[in-house]
Amino acid sequence: MKKHKILLTGATGYIGSKLLPELAAAGHEIKCIVRDPSRLNVSAPNITAFKGDLLERASLWRAFCGVDTAYFLVHFLHETRGFEEKEIQAAENFAHMARSAGVKRIIYLGALGNSEDNLSPHLRSRQDVGYILRHSGIPTLELRASIVLGNGSLSFELIRDLTEHLPLMIMPRWVSTKAQPIGIDDLLAYLFQSLEIPIWHSEIIEIGGEDCLSYRDLMKEYAKLRGLHRLMLPVPVLTPWLSSHWVAFFSSVNYTLARRLLAGVKNPTVIENNRPRHRFRVKPQRAAEAMRRALEESPSAQKETNVSVLETFDEPMPRNARAS
Repeated sequence: MKKHKILLTGATGYIGSKLLPELAAAGHEIKCIVRDPSRLNVSAPNITAFKGDLLERASLWRAFCGVDTAYFLVHFLHETRGFEEKEIQAAENFAHMARSAGVKRIIYLGALGNSEDNLSPHLRSRQDVGYILRHSGIPTLELRASIVLGNGSLSFELIRDLTEHLPLMIMPRWVSTKAQPIGIDDLLAYLFQSLEIPIWHSEIIEIGGEDCLSYRDLMKEYAKLRGLHRLMLPVPVLTPWLSSHWVAFFSSVNYTLARRLLAGVKNPTVIENNRPRHRFRVKPQRAAEAMRRALEESPSAQKETNVSVLETFDEPMPRNARAS
């Protein structure tokens, strides 16, 4: 495999923190843009952390210099207000700096959902970000996925918390909406192989596991794997807005994040175009297998950070990179 010079955003997040050691082990040179370098839990000679913020264009230039491939793996769902505007601004800054630095490929993890289906703000924002990156002038692979099943993923932790804590589970209508969950191992394989997939223009590739399931189905499967008896009572009320309070009370997901996630559960997130994903060497797992592996996985031990940290705010930028 060709060795790449890679920029990775979201390196301290759930997916980015798992992708980073795989990229490093393959011998690629990796630059990570992070707000807080102390949170980076992987160390290797070919990893460099750059302190920066995607909302502050001037902090990004040195991280982009010399890069041929850039991953966009960030979101702003935790922000108390204005998360959509911040995601758009971050995408525009990322696209502008990538174009100015001569980046050859962008890889973005977005969200499944039919754009004509009155998408929730979260899903709509994910697709708006993809639109900005695909129209940056740089060939972009936008991987669209649904629920991610893995130890530590928000969706899996939500399923685990509710199923573990509630012998009697109230099932509002939204838990029956179909999704196509993907195991974290399969998702990482798609992201990793995106480095080498031939592309000449921007593409959307829909990815997912073998099953189309609802949150209700996933909770039933989790209970089966854990040997738990759970009574699920369907109710015609309890909207996603009300459910977010309920979820925040019984799980580790805070109210703001729960509200934004659950608002999107009303939208089916299933693959509608299978063809492009067959270019990847991935045989997707079934949801039961992905959850079984998540249950078996013990929390990763945090490694001491030992990477080169560079302050980037005072690095002079070329004139074209400063343009708005």
